[in-house]
Amino acid sequence: MNQPQPSITPNTQEPKFGFNKYAERLNGRAAMIGFVSLLLVEFFTGKGMLSWLGLL
Repeated sequence: MNQPQPSITPNTQEPKFGFNKYAERLNGRAAMIGFVSLLLVEFFTGKGMLSWLGLL
C-alpha cells in the first residue's frame, strides 16, 4: 500500500531547551575553553589540577 507523502515540510521552531543544535554547540565550546584553560594552568604552574586545587 503506497501512502501519499506531504508535498511541503512544516516550518517548526527550534526548541528552547533540551538537546538542540545551539545548546550542544555552546556546551562543546565551553568544554574546549575549559580544557585549554586546564592545560594552560598546568603548563604555567607545573602542577596538575588536583595539586593546584590542594587535593593532593
